[in-house]
Amino acid sequence: MFVTKMIAEKRRYKQYKARVKQLPANYLTAIEALERYFMHFGPGEGDNLVSMLEDLADLFEHSVADQTPIRDVVGDDPVEFADEFLRNYPEGQWIQREQRRLVTAIDSAVDDGTTPEGQDR
Repeated sequence: MFVTKMIAEKRRYKQYKARVKQLPANYLTAIEALERYFMHFGPGEGDNLVSMLEDLADLFEHSVADQTPIRDVVGDDPVEFADEFLRNYPEGQWIQREQRRLVTAIDSAVDDGTTPEGQDR
């Protein structure tokens, strides 16, 4: 099952790469930059990551078809665009896991019933 899932994800990723190679050079450059950013900050799970990249390819393909300039797609702040795009794919992001870990640790510290000096309340 695991191997089958990995093979399917790899196939979908290769199809995504083939799609974006068809974009005009400047759109390809932009999508590759976003992809690099998403590889660092996006979902760590293959299926979620590939789904996000496929949606990104859809967006850029439609932008090319509609002759929408890249700046009209990503705006003046590409980081803001990328972070907003990522918010649609929270599952599997390492930051989400670390945020949950932080909340759990703080909740545990608060619930242990001691003051900062180690004395009971």
